[in-house]
Amino acid sequence: MPKTKPTTPAYVGFGMLTPVHIMVIDRLPKHNTGAVVREVNDFVFDDAAIIACALRQWDVPAGMIGTAVGDDPRGHALADQLQEWGVQGKVRFTKDYRTPIEVDVSDKTGARTYFWQRSPEILKTLDTADLSLLKGAKLMYADWYDGNHINRAIDEANRLNVPVFLNLEHAHKHPQLLKQYAGRVTICQAVTDAAQLGKKQAMLSVAKKLVKAGIETAIITMASQGCLALQGDKIVRVYAPKVKAVDGCGAGATFSAGYIYGYLNGWNLEESVCYAVAAASLKVTRAGLQMFPVKDVKSLASRLRVEHMVYRDNQFFKIRNLLSFPQKDIMQEGRKLAKLASERFLPKKRKPEKPGEHSQVKRKTL
Repeated sequence: MPKTKPTTPAYVGFGMLTPVHIMVIDRLPKHNTGAVVREVNDFVFDDAAIIACALRQWDVPAGMIGTAVGDDPRGHALADQLQEWGVQGKVRFTKDYRTPIEVDVSDKTGARTYFWQRSPEILKTLDTADLSLLKGAKLMYADWYDGNHINRAIDEANRLNVPVFLNLEHAHKHPQLLKQYAGRVTICQAVTDAAQLGKKQAMLSVAKKLVKAGIETAIITMASQGCLALQGDKIVRVYAPKVKAVDGCGAGATFSAGYIYGYLNGWNLEESVCYAVAAASLKVTRAGLQMFPVKDVKSLASRLRVEHMVYRDNQFFKIRNLLSFPQKDIMQEGRKLAKLASERFLPKKRKPEKPGEHSQVKRKTL
């Protein structure tokens, strides 16, 4: 990433900072056995930092306000990596603890199992983080699982009129948490449950809950089933394309980064959500957190299946379907229709008559 003159970051992430080792295997081994690791990637976690790095790959000015890391080689390597990506913000070092680490294991189904270090001692350092990076920002991101430590940053963002993107995940199941954040955030991303498993009704139920709480823009993700996004009475349902998953680690954060990219560029709800689904879908096709180029993400986003709905009188109503197909699929469908038309509507060719034979024609009485 070439170094450029720092500009005010459009995006500022607030949350945990930790290095991660992402290991890709065929399948999780049985207890007390092992598995062959196909690939290993090192990156910076958590979600707020992933989004910052993703946006930098798409040339968006981004910054990060994070927890302190240990004054050790691992902590300094993390700081160097953020600087290399061009992520703004000062990384703080401490001798009170060693730099935490996360290990993620992804199998060929796209599922992931993770092991992380998140002690109260580490998270408490968020309470003393310098928030001056928020001045002039266009969006701040935070995760609910960082606990009450995010409240100070949210309040400061509100004071500076900086919109807040909150990753609420499945915390909407706790009415008090939903009530605590609903009036203080602009965009809320949630899931049906911890594993993002559920049916359409579960997704609509969560959407209704967020709308009633007063969330301005609510996004409910369902992994391979795509997502549902609400903004006022406008609802967009975007279906994820079928892809061969290799590494699901960071897919949710990549989705957030995709939506934020569209938001910062002034795109409408549908454009932003389609880009988000496309970015996350492409991400899982290869290991690590290297983003696909904007043009590739846009290309896939333009071909996604989209449904439009409205929310009125406590009910969801589908108003139209928008289906887009790749050019190859359109040609295939055209050939199928042409063949069907020829079989049903065009007269069949008659076999040539042999000499001496006369064709018999049955007359239809009118």
